[in-house]
Amino acid sequence: MGPGFWAEPWNAVSNAAFLLAALWGWIEARRTGAVGGVTLLLIALAALIGVGSFLFHSFATAWSGLADVLPIWSFVAVAVIVGMARVGGLAPARIAVIALAVVLALVLLVVAVTLPGGDQAARAPTKPPVLNGSLQYTPAVVALVAFSAMAWRSGHPLAGWIVAATVTFLLSLTFRTIDLAVCNTFSRGTHFLWHLLNGLMIGLVLQVLVRAERLEPRQHAGRV
Repeated sequence: MGPGFWAEPWNAVSNAAFLLAALWGWIEARRTGAVGGVTLLLIALAALIGVGSFLFHSFATAWSGLADVLPIWSFVAVAVIVGMARVGGLAPARIAVIALAVVLALVLLVVAVTLPGGDQAARAPTKPPVLNGSLQYTPAVVALVAFSAMAWRSGHPLAGWIVAATVTFLLSLTFRTIDLAVCNTFSRGTHFLWHLLNGLMIGLVLQVLVRAERLEPRQHAGRV
């Protein structure tokens, strides 16, 4: 709506959804006694996603862009690793190999998106990026779909929560993708819905990972 601090009020305020997701995760962790270091890290990263995204939609600078991107992909990396242990029951050695691959892939993705000329919008400011830049979230989609299929096939007691998180993310990604296309007819756009639904998705993921810590391991893997 303009170059000022409050140029995107809906996109800024809607980031409160991530703070609520972190609070929900904290309440559940306290209720179940699952307040471990990794759980606290996930809760903190969820809150930082909201803070970073608020900063980006308020300042829109290079540093606020990093504040937006880094907590998101840090949360994805940690959640995937913890999910492999608590939900998938994978052995620690196998988790270590997959974790290394995930971290390397995410580092390359963040570098590609944040370096000058690294994203499509920066290279061609007059031409919107393909799918409004939503392709960068393909790894998150793949991870959620994979976890949903694995949990559903194994009859995991939290499978319904994981599927709900996956469906919510796909819906939120749709709103992010169509944002620029609808701005001419709906001036607020739909990016704020991406924030609200993504906050719900992260809240659901936190519930899964917190509650899974209290379940019996499905294999011989140690807990994370």
